[in-house]
Formats: sequence, structure tokens, C-alpha cells
Amino acid sequence: MSAHAIHSAQDARRIAKRHLPWMVFDYIDGAAGGGNGALRNRAALDALTLRPRILKDVHQRSLAVDLFGAKAERPFGIAPMGMCNLSAPGADLMLARLAARHKVPHGVSTVASTPLEKIIEVAQGHAWFQIYFSGDGTGTFKLIERARAAGYETLVLTADVPEVGRRPRELRHGFKMPFRLGPRQFIDFALHPRWSLNTLFKGKPEMANFQMPGYDFDRTESRARADWDTLRQMRDRWPGKLVVKGVLDTEDAISLRDAGVDAVQVSSHGARQLESAPAPITVLGDIRAAVGPEMPVFFDSGLRSGEDVLKTLHAGADFTFLGRILQFAIAAGGEDGLHALWQVLSDELSIAMAQTGLSNLTP
Repeated sequence: MSAHAIHSAQDARRIAKRHLPWMVFDYIDGAAGGGNGALRNRAALDALTLRPRILKDVHQRSLAVDLFGAKAERPFGIAPMGMCNLSAPGADLMLARLAARHKVPHGVSTVASTPLEKIIEVAQGHAWFQIYFSGDGTGTFKLIERARAAGYETLVLTADVPEVGRRPRELRHGFKMPFRLGPRQFIDFALHPRWSLNTLFKGKPEMANFQMPGYDFDRTESRARADWDTLRQMRDRWPGKLVVKGVLDTEDAISLRDAGVDAVQVSSHGARQLESAPAPITVLGDIRAAVGPEMPVFFDSGLRSGEDVLKTLHAGADFTFLGRILQFAIAAGGEDGLHALWQVLSDELSIAMAQTGLSNLTP
């Protein structure tokens, strides 16, 4: 029933907030510090406008774009998100099926709830593996080898987490993975029986990719040892496409291009890392200009509508990624809710294209 009530990303968030335990909702929705970074990014996106055009023949429109030599049916994919199965049991595979259906990349998080091998199988190859460099890198390179063996062709290094950002909304609830159930969490779960019983019946989410010999993952472990030599090692060991995510500085973007990276992803990690970071949309144009027209530039953080996507493409991005709003759709209406929001976003983009005189998104 909730899926039929999703007519915007805001609807999905509102319904999800009602269904999810407070601890889980605040984990998905939360940001660094007081959330000012997220507000600043939203304000910057809202301040952008689109140019309406009239009397253009736009009765046939295509939302497809080229992406690393293949055609994606939408200019937006699925951003890597940790522990998606917190939104609902089986969420990772819902996203994988969506990626396969629309031939868009599913960013598979290092801390996914489902093994990376299973996700790429269900996604029918439409999956990119996201990696953090943790500790001394031993476990990191083991995961990279697993991803290569599983058939992943694109590796996404998330570089903006030298230390996990301080997120007060998580801290207030005592959010930890794996869950540690105390009195506060017990009351929270008891007041949200639909989610709690479903999760209890299906099994609590776990960080599935770390269930391998010799690797104990600690979410709070420092990732501060990663440097340009780390990137060089990844470039040398990874034969496929290498994307670096979390880029907000033109000098870094130029250095990444010169280091042989295949694409940069402009991102503030959904405003979850540094509250005082610039709004990603405000630096996108400068980064686009700095790396030149040939290097792919991707974008995520704060996108909430098809119009947001079109604004971002106009600002210089070649492709965009959507994050937490997809988890909200799943929490609100399961797989039907996910498809409902995806259709909403597609319709919003298509209508915005018509209003601005565009029949396609390719030059």
C-alpha cells in the first residue's frame, strides 16, 4: 500500500521515517555535525534553475547515456551504501535487480549486507565494487582480489573517509554494527514492530564481505594511511576501470587524472563526513573544467529528483548516483516502493527534458 503513496522522494522519506526504528532512520538520514553541510548542499541545488524552451519537438525522448563505452538506460545509478538491508531484508538484491533491469551500475559497498559475489550475479554484471582502504591494507587488497575474481570491471575507491565522520544522530542512539541491544534500542525496536519482526524473521543484517579468514572489520578503524602510493598500488593491481569517489578539490582532481584514474566522482559522502565541506554542486563546474572534457566526471550527494539530476548534468557531470532516497523507498514500500520511486525520478527527468527542449542527453 505504501508504494502507491510515493509520488516524490519526500514522500518516500516521510513514510520511511514512520516505519523505521529511530536508530535506523537516523543512521540512513544522518549527516556530520549538526547537518549544516546537507542543508547547504540542498540550498545550492535549489538555487540552480533550468532554462525553459518552447516549440521544440520533444515528443520522443531518451533518458539513456553512454557510460564507459556501454549504454545506461538512465543517467543515474545506485550509489554505494553500507548496510542497505537495514532498510528492509533483502534490500541489496532489490537494488541489484533494479540495476539489471535498467542497465545502470549498482555501487556495491565494502560494508554491504550481502556478499559481493551474489550482488553482481543478481545485477547481471551491472555492479561496481566500492572499496575503502583500511588499516595496513591487507584486508583491502584481499577484497579487491575477490571483486576481480567475481567479475567486477569497475572499482570505486572512496577516498574521503580518513576517519569516520562524527554523526551525532547515530551517537545519540548508540548505533553500532553489529547491533548491541540495550534498553534504549529494545524500546526503539518494540515501538516499530513491523520492521523488528520482519528483520527478526529474516535475520539481522551483517557486514557480509568480511566473513572471510583473517579479516575482522572494524567500522571505526582508521583509514588515514591511504596516500598517493596507495592509489598507485591499486592502479597497478586493478586492470579495469578505477574511479575515485569523494573529490571536492580541483588540484586533487587533476592529480587523479594524471595518476591514471579513469573517472572522478564529485561527492561529499552525502554530507556525512565533513560538515564544513563545500556543497558538491558548487565545485562541480570547476572540477569539470580542470580535468578537461575527455575525463568522465560523476556526481552524488543530495540528489532528490529528476530535475536535480538534469541540473547536475548541465553543471558538468556525465553521470549521477542516487543514495539514501532509494533506501527510504524500500523502507516505505519494499521492492514495489523502490520501483515506484525510480519511475517517479524517471518521469521527473523526462518532463524536465521536455520543458527545456531536450530529446536526449547526449551531445
